[in-house]
Amino acid sequence: MQDNATEVTAAGIARLAGVGRAAVSNWRRRHADFPKPVGGTETSPSFALAEVEAWLRKQGKLAEVPLRERVWQQLAGHPEGPLPALVHTGCVLLLIHERPTVWLDASAGSDARLAAILSGALDQVLVPRLGGPAGPGGRAGRGARGAGVEPGPEGAGEKGASDAGGVHGGGVNAGGGAGGVNEGAHAGAVNAGARADRVNAGVGSPGVNAAVDAAGVNAGAEADRVNPALTTPAANTSPTASPVNTPPTLHTPHPVHAAQASPTAPASPTAPALRAPTGPQLLLSAPLLRGAAELAAEMGARQAFEFLLGRHLDANPRQYTLTPAELAGLMADLAGPARTVLDPACGTGALLRAVATRPEQELYAQDSAPELAAISALRLALHSRATVRAAAGDTLRADAYPGLRADVVLCHPPFNERNWGHDELAYDPRWEYGFPARTESELAWVQHALARLTDGGTAVLLMPPAAASRRSGRRIRADLLRRGALRAVVALPVGAAPPYNIPLHLWVLRRPDRAPATPEVLLVDTGRFAGEGRGGPDWEAVREAVTDAWGAFTRAGHLAERPGLARSVPVIDLLDDDVDLAPARHLPPAAVADGAEQLTRVRERLGATLRLTADLTPPPADPSPAARWPLTTIGELARGGALVMRTGGNGGHARVPVLTDHDVLAGTAPSGTLPESEEEAVLTEPGDVVVPVLGGGSVARVIDEATGGAVLGRNLVLLRPDRTALDPWFLAGFLRGTANNRQASSYASTATRLDVRRLQLPRLPLEEQRRYGDRFRALDAFERALRHASRLGEQLVRGMYDGLTDGTVAPG
Repeated sequence: MQDNATEVTAAGIARLAGVGRAAVSNWRRRHADFPKPVGGTETSPSFALAEVEAWLRKQGKLAEVPLRERVWQQLAGHPEGPLPALVHTGCVLLLIHERPTVWLDASAGSDARLAAILSGALDQVLVPRLGGPAGPGGRAGRGARGAGVEPGPEGAGEKGASDAGGVHGGGVNAGGGAGGVNEGAHAGAVNAGARADRVNAGVGSPGVNAAVDAAGVNAGAEADRVNPALTTPAANTSPTASPVNTPPTLHTPHPVHAAQASPTAPASPTAPALRAPTGPQLLLSAPLLRGAAELAAEMGARQAFEFLLGRHLDANPRQYTLTPAELAGLMADLAGPARTVLDPACGTGALLRAVATRPEQELYAQDSAPELAAISALRLALHSRATVRAAAGDTLRADAYPGLRADVVLCHPPFNERNWGHDELAYDPRWEYGFPARTESELAWVQHALARLTDGGTAVLLMPPAAASRRSGRRIRADLLRRGALRAVVALPVGAAPPYNIPLHLWVLRRPDRAPATPEVLLVDTGRFAGEGRGGPDWEAVREAVTDAWGAFTRAGHLAERPGLARSVPVIDLLDDDVDLAPARHLPPAAVADGAEQLTRVRERLGATLRLTADLTPPPADPSPAARWPLTTIGELARGGALVMRTGGNGGHARVPVLTDHDVLAGTAPSGTLPESEEEAVLTEPGDVVVPVLGGGSVARVIDEATGGAVLGRNLVLLRPDRTALDPWFLAGFLRGTANNRQASSYASTATRLDVRRLQLPRLPLEEQRRYGDRFRALDAFERALRHASRLGEQLVRGMYDGLTDGTVAPG
């Protein structure tokens, strides 16, 4: 069914109809029956999706809204906002993934029935798969026996550490002998109501996680809803009891387990990442959830969630600091396989998702943004069978896992934070290597990661380059080196991760289990693998260079010098006044023994290219009277079938080189990347014409055999002409006319956008088109030769400067 409450902007309407935003503005002006705005602002109105779809279909501009686009518009226009809608959708997709028959039964009736059934059914999936964050004791076996928490078999909840009151005794989280943690009054089973057979049941049937005489989990005494607002008794708390997990003889519980301990208690610093949505919340999301279920049937539950999450992240690029998938994979490779992995600043879960799966794996996540923590939990649960524990809260101020000892910690912490807790955390036991200065928040994250590792465990953190050399952090860096905790510093190429204009570092640390016999630190600089422009680095080369150097270093404890790339440095050589760990300052320059010979070859290639450029110089222009051709537009040609028009921006099922707008402008090979997606990518073919839509330049590129097969990137439009009606070079040449681009462009305060549909072409016979096409092709060859000569000239000049200054080239 369609959602009458879902709103869509003009940009969304343009996506639905496959037109530009200017076309939507024209429809609003020209058609009196165009749907009226129902929300938004005067300059950015929103419209009811159902009304828009009906109008487009009536006008013959849309046969049916594609399922993916309809579900995305329902999510983006959700009354509560896209993030809560994404969480609701993820919960239901996890239910569909785990227990499809429950969904089939729930979705058979009305929306009200669907919401009522889901509000109870979701806990039956969320509790076993996501549970809650580990308690103060951490994992069983890492903390004191009898108080730890250890995930049991799927569907069995969590089991106690001893025989009494454990899973086989009917209890969850029961301690042994002396009345375990989380024990309900007078109950033989911990956190379980007598005769209960339902999870999070209401008043009539006390369920798991309810004391004997208490109302259902997160439900008020007279309520029949799950998870109402904070004014109701909290989860795991009977109305008159003290907070759960606070036995009189045990230490104070972590705040996550005392959350909402009383109706008047202040909000906890940390909270479980995910609580099952309430019935009213689910009712509001019912059309979206039904659409998501259709999408899951078409592409799978995990792929459906990844598609919706990817669309949301792409639509809001400035709201999130993302870790690229290639970088996440490299960090996971450096850490190695692990059973227990923690990410204390998880974001959308990219790092934990990159970890290689293994049996009985446990993934722990925390983030200060509750919605991101919830999304991470759902994403990880859909991705693997690992036990997932996620919490929302400020990790440094309110760690959700104080007793955890993980095999691996992966972290992309926030950079340059001044308000990280310096004043409150002066005596925190995590500062084993020194109390970080207010300006050294990254070193606080480093020590937090080390504190959560088991002996010999590995942590990999993404760090700003300043953290390796700031004077305020030199004492902590020195202690990390002396005690063998810091094992490697890897300088990444520019463009590896945001902020893209800075060459970030990776720090590889190990919690010392013994002092190294000959302590050395691996330093690697991969700056040479930076890609051109905005295409990003050569990730394959980066990964190979870093993992090869790290593998050789870990096996031998030493790495022979690799000039310009890597070497291991004795710790004693770094313990000077600055303790500067920047790899570039300690690596010898790349071998330049044949520098003069290389420059000679560059000079010879430049000479040949300049001669070719001279040969390709266009002949003198012949004067001609101004032509008065009959004109047509790209939009008219597309409607008439003379060409196919596509827009880029989606990744495909596999990693394929991406042609970016910068590649088109610079005339270079495909250099970009896009995340893998179940959405079909637009693949280029020889003879296609690609046009950038931003920047105001008059550029159009004909795809050749070498570029064919690349994915079309963002801010590009592809035109695929019918060769029996249009010559590609004729098409590209006329699209580059300055006057043509000016009349088809729209201008904002900071950017120029090209409406490709408004670009004009003369109506000429095919033979005449080919005459023009041959001339345009010759101009393109001349332009390419000029660009190549320019690059060779820059290379020769830079090489001469470097050779003269480092002594490898004589001055005369």
